[in-house]
Amino acid sequence: MQRGRWDIMASVLSVAKSPKSRTHIMYGANLSFRQLKRYMELLLEKGLLCVSENTSSKAKNLYVITDIGLSFLESYHRLADVASETKPS
Repeated sequence: MQRGRWDIMASVLSVAKSPKSRTHIMYGANLSFRQLKRYMELLLEKGLLCVSENTSSKAKNLYVITDIGLSFLESYHRLADVASETKPS
């Protein structure tokens, strides 16, 4: 089963609940580099993801979910729960 756009965005945000490098997000969300680049740009642009202030890592930039991103993720999970409950048998 293929994941949709919302599923991928939720996967990226879930991985980024704590500061992570792009590589960790790519592997954690099971994305290609091309997909990662596209979704990271979108999530950063929309303010769902931001560059972390943490500078103690070897990674050039670390990314973390924002409050707006957490709100999106909670809404996504609620909608997914409702959708799974209403599937016809």
